[in-house]
Amino acid sequence: MDKENIGLDERKVKILDAVIRNYLETGEPVGSRTISKYTDLNLSSATIRNEMADLEELGYIVQPHTSAGRIPSDKGYRFYVDHLMKEKDREVSEMKDFVIQKTEKMEKVLKQVAKMLANNTNYATLVSAPAYSSNKIKFIQLSNVDDKHILAVIVLSSNIVKNQMLEVEEQLDNETLLKLNILLNTALNGLSLQEINLGTITKLKEQAGIHSTIVSDVLDALAQTLSENEDLQIYTSGATNILKYPELADAESATNLLSTFEEKDELVSLVKESLSEDKEGENGIQVYIGNETPVQTMKDCSVVTATYDLGDGVKGTIGIVGPKRMDYENVVDNLKNLKSQLDGIFEKPKGDS
Repeated sequence: MDKENIGLDERKVKILDAVIRNYLETGEPVGSRTISKYTDLNLSSATIRNEMADLEELGYIVQPHTSAGRIPSDKGYRFYVDHLMKEKDREVSEMKDFVIQKTEKMEKVLKQVAKMLANNTNYATLVSAPAYSSNKIKFIQLSNVDDKHILAVIVLSSNIVKNQMLEVEEQLDNETLLKLNILLNTALNGLSLQEINLGTITKLKEQAGIHSTIVSDVLDALAQTLSENEDLQIYTSGATNILKYPELADAESATNLLSTFEEKDELVSLVKESLSEDKEGENGIQVYIGNETPVQTMKDCSVVTATYDLGDGVKGTIGIVGPKRMDYENVVDNLKNLKSQLDGIFEKPKGDS
């Protein structure tokens, strides 16, 4: 980032910060006279005009055709947000305002989180239920139940155990079951659903010979088990808050945004994108400005998400959707507070068995 922002000295940074903060508050293009009153730089309007012209040339602010003032560009928002993140990271340990009773059900908690966020920020909010990230096959065990059924026990990397009853034409002897167990585990252990390709399936069926139907049934059971755990439950609140902002209240845009929150299908891609961005397990804040968001109906918005972690690879997403001129500081404060509390909600107190 330093290389990209090499043209920004301390004075330009202060002026850019003043432009953005003023625009966030008012929604109106910001002129040099406003900045001269807004900052403690003691610079003339002419000097500020020159600096703002430089900032415009560098792509951090733009001038709407109908106004003499300037508004932040996506690049300007990005610079502001990146610097804000650094400040907020230092405050994480102090954010303990929000306490949730550990005995409450997660669904109720998450609905409360979405509603509270919407009330506190005046933006649209979403919270995904915790899901197991990168689930892989840990172990498969086939065993006889009766002469017409075998039981497939599937253990996932998240230590979830699923049992699936499979029909067979005739009872299998122990030697056959042992061979099938070895075959399935050798081929599939450590793989996710996406990694089980056609080549793997074909080879498995060939090796199973006359028992290839059983392999097909086991693969179907695997697909069902893994996809069940990939279903995302998403709770939303405050979708109509977006109508409060003129730039998002255009009939077509507003309808599309409200539809996105109602149907939730596109929100799944946002949640998955947010979780995938958390590659290092840092569980930090992600900010999507304008076209950076994976949801087309949100291209005129800013979306801020946080990943919360319940441990053992169980993660979820908290998100806030609003105009580009959203109050980033308030949004980040709220997300940090909630994330901090959700991270520890199901941790056992030390000394508990």
